[in-house]
Amino acid sequence: MMSLWKRSLAARFICFTLLSLVLSQAVVFFISWDEHGQAIRKAAKGEILSRCASLARVLEATPPALQTDILNASNTSSARYWISTNGLKDAAAWREEAWERLAQPLPRVSFPGHSVPVEVRVDFARNTANSSSATSSQWIDLRPEAWPLSRPAKFLYLDDTTGMGLAVQLADGAWLNTAFAKPAQDGFWTSQSTVTLGLSALLLSIIAVFAARGIAQPLRRLAEAAEALGRGQEIVPLPETGPDDIRRTAEAFNRMQARLHRFVDDRTRMLAAIGHDLRTPLTSLRLRAEFVPDQEVREKMLSTIGEIQTMTEATLAFAREDATAEATRTVDLSALVESLCDDLAELGHDVSFSEGAKVSYSCRPDALRRACRNLVENAIRYGERARVSLERRADSIEIVVSDDGPGIPDNAKEQVFTPFFRMENSRNRETGGVGLGLSIARTIVRHHGGDITLVNQQRGLRATISLPPLDGGPPSISRGVTGAGARDDINALESARSVPA
Repeated sequence: MMSLWKRSLAARFICFTLLSLVLSQAVVFFISWDEHGQAIRKAAKGEILSRCASLARVLEATPPALQTDILNASNTSSARYWISTNGLKDAAAWREEAWERLAQPLPRVSFPGHSVPVEVRVDFARNTANSSSATSSQWIDLRPEAWPLSRPAKFLYLDDTTGMGLAVQLADGAWLNTAFAKPAQDGFWTSQSTVTLGLSALLLSIIAVFAARGIAQPLRRLAEAAEALGRGQEIVPLPETGPDDIRRTAEAFNRMQARLHRFVDDRTRMLAAIGHDLRTPLTSLRLRAEFVPDQEVREKMLSTIGEIQTMTEATLAFAREDATAEATRTVDLSALVESLCDDLAELGHDVSFSEGAKVSYSCRPDALRRACRNLVENAIRYGERARVSLERRADSIEIVVSDDGPGIPDNAKEQVFTPFFRMENSRNRETGGVGLGLSIARTIVRHHGGDITLVNQQRGLRATISLPPLDGGPPSISRGVTGAGARDDINALESARSVPA
């Protein structure tokens, strides 16, 4: 239950909606219950006054021999009538007698030529829990405007709910007594109220599900788009529709994506321009170095200029490839890595691949293949051989490249990813590159949402490419255009370069 509460927005909406329903019903019940009881009590009081006045007129116009039968016939499940000839008792004694008569079953009714042979028992229980204040009340003289007869009448309450009593003095001096109280009622939670509350809860839950879905769907779309953007994919702008909060969130995300693309394009253009503009002075330096008379000095100068030119060419190539767009598609990752290893093995390198389970992955395959190739070639160059494997874990997909080389010192594991960084004890201009291989590899992997880690083993180095798993299909994407403008600028720089004579 707690897991559903933490993960599902609809579950929270339903819980809050049902809680609001229960609280609102409770508030309405407590507010209206007293008013409802007062209205019922007032109506019952008016009814008993009217019936008692009518019965008093009937008794005064009826022979005494029939009065008992008339009283028995007038009794109902909630009212009892009797005549007392010994005067009116005090309130406490009269109240006790009234409760006793109300608890008795309805008596037989017999008239000449007609009789009811079966006694009717009423399910009535004295409400002692609510009679604390009523037991201290005394007889109340009814005002003339509240009592329709001219003769006096006295009134009192039997309890704090519907119980009440009335005594009317008849013309012959006797008192007509009336006791009224509702029979025991069912509790508030009747079957009807339960069904009504259940239907209300079901209806509100359905509404809450649709409301939560309307909020969760844009949030889910935003999460998928953010994940795709973090992996370097080009996504179509989010629809800027819906309520103001959701619309502003989508607008902010679209602006952020545009700014990131603009930042990457500007950086790539700047890097390409620097690499291109350095070619002209380097060419001039090379030409001037050729006229240096000292051969040893000339060779050193040409060697240094060549190294700078190689780094410049690598910088320009890196900028060009970084600006190249590639569509994201689903490939067999194990087959991609295995084909790379087979190609290198055919060239005579000591490369082996441990076959594993087939892993389908959504990526930019050419870029990811290049990252893997850089790691494998480093393992071959500095570790004699490369052992490659693909492992699928619960929270990641790992491509592992192990070698038998000397490894990398712990304090240099982060520096080796810096562009143009070379370890002097393992790289030189004859055997190594310019120091962009690992930097390019990590950039590509991080664009896929992953990372590269280096761990020294007992013998050799273990390089691991960790990629995030794809639980579902990729979000709607269009063919990548990030860096397209930068790529055009680089091509223009390439075509416009000139070499001074």
